Amino acid sequence: MSLILFAFVVRVRDGLPLSASTDFLHNKELQERKQQLKVISKSLCSLPERGTVKGHELNIHFLSSEGVSYMTVCACSLPAASAFCFLEDLRWEFTACFDNSAVALASRPYPFLEFDSAIQKLQQHYNQKGGPSLEVTLAEVWEDLRTSPPQFLTMEDVALTNGAANGHVEQTALIHKGCQSQRLEPVSAPGILSLILNIMCAALNLIRGVHLIEYTFQVSQDIFISFPLQCHLYLFHTCQKKLKSFTLLTIIILCNAFLFGLRNIWQLAFHMSVACLSMLLTLHRKLLDRNMDCGV
Repeated sequence: MSLILFAFVVRVRDGLPLSASTDFLHNKELQERKQQLKVISKSLCSLPERGTVKGHELNIHFLSSEGVSYMTVCACSLPAASAFCFLEDLRWEFTACFDNSAVALASRPYPFLEFDSAIQKLQQHYNQKGGPSLEVTLAEVWEDLRTSPPQFLTMEDVALTNGAANGHVEQTALIHKGCQSQRLEPVSAPGILSLILNIMCAALNLIRGVHLIEYTFQVSQDIFISFPLQCHLYLFHTCQKKLKSFTLLTIIILCNAFLFGLRNIWQLAFHMSVACLSMLLTLHRKLLDRNMDCGV
């Protein structure tokens, strides 16, 4: 059985995956460790430069240097010195191929796919030879680990560091923040038309409400408020968007039904058509895909 099963290179700043070795094994614990790598990569800014997460049969080791973190999943039988020696060699290989500016400018996951083959070769060398070709390198790593040992972490420690389980943030606040932080697709041409029509309807209702203050001012005010709210729902992502959209449409239809007789059928049909169009466009405007949702 191979001692080094998986290697992973990420950017420390935001956990962006840069390169990884190819894995053909279907080991359940390995898949779990790879998922844990993804969680750890998002917390690297707050973690020590070297660390180890122990598992039942597989351990995770990571080494961070100059804004890049080198991570590996190894068998528990592999000495820590050999694992960190592998990470040191991986760091030298990577820095020889890519400079800091290339790493900083990377904007999509796995931009350095050509480095995958270099990881595979280094991984095969360690699995076949049991360590680096120069024993002095391994001896230096042993001495370095003796004077400055890596910090042993648990996934609970990582979660606390990441602020996901610290008990100081209410769950509802986290959900609300998540809703606000998501971005929608760019505004389409029909969406712009819908916004213009909503503003026009709101202005007409306010003007008519002022002229017919005794009969329709309150109803016109309700419709006036509803149309800007529809614009807001279309432009920004919020939680329970579907419920809010149907509620606003219902209010607009009821208010127009109340005004039946004071307005002609074409005016009522125009307002309700604009409201229906706005609701359909709001519900069909999707969220942008997030790069950092890529799996390891």
